[in-house]
Amino acid sequence: MKEVARSKVYYRPIEAAIRWAGLLRHQQEILFAMSSPRNLPRTLDYPRWGELLLCMDRIYDAVINRELPYGKNGVTLNDESLLDSTELTIRHIDLKRWVRTHYPELRPGFLFSRSERIVHPIITLEAGHAMLVEREALKAQLDQRRRQLLALQALYEGLLKQAEAIPACTNGPISDRAETTYLNIIGGMLTLMLGTSPSGKAYSSFRTQEAVVSALVAHHHSVMGITERTLNGKFASARRRLRSANT
Repeated sequence: MKEVARSKVYYRPIEAAIRWAGLLRHQQEILFAMSSPRNLPRTLDYPRWGELLLCMDRIYDAVINRELPYGKNGVTLNDESLLDSTELTIRHIDLKRWVRTHYPELRPGFLFSRSERIVHPIITLEAGHAMLVEREALKAQLDQRRRQLLALQALYEGLLKQAEAIPACTNGPISDRAETTYLNIIGGMLTLMLGTSPSGKAYSSFRTQEAVVSALVAHHHSVMGITERTLNGKFASARRRLRSANT
């Protein structure tokens, strides 16, 4: 079987799409399955058939919208009568230039050398600005999460000190009065963390009880009682007790 050249001076659209999708070894079977230059079966038993269809659509879209020069037998003509012809061709250098401009993140091997594929695509000014904005937003979000973590740690340490100061916590079962006090404190803090100010601004970035539980477990999973099941149970009891006290 004659080996098919990976790169050529010019390509028919289907030849370029087959190489772009990495299906060159199946080129003869694919060409045989075509009923016309632009009519490919929508489904065929190849692992990247959907990618092949997408590559064909991209190429013809560029040709029809005059983004990609085309012609006949490697000679640029831009003759619209060629759009449905088997003789329509696209030069290698034009196809490479178009891919670099419109799909800089995609560098197929039949168009670009290994060294060209290793080099990072050109980042436009708009893309660079968007990346910087996103970076600053993520940095601000990280700072906010750190402050919230410090607040939760301070709350946790304060509760530990209160527990140590009450003899009932170490010498025997906790009294109903002490339990009510703790549940009211926990319920109040939880309601505050998940609530908003009169102007509608959230007091914290936590929106649900599950988010608070996840943060506590993530940072204090080794501490007795800091488990998802225990926290959800205590938080639910605390919120019920607080609602009952406020009615």
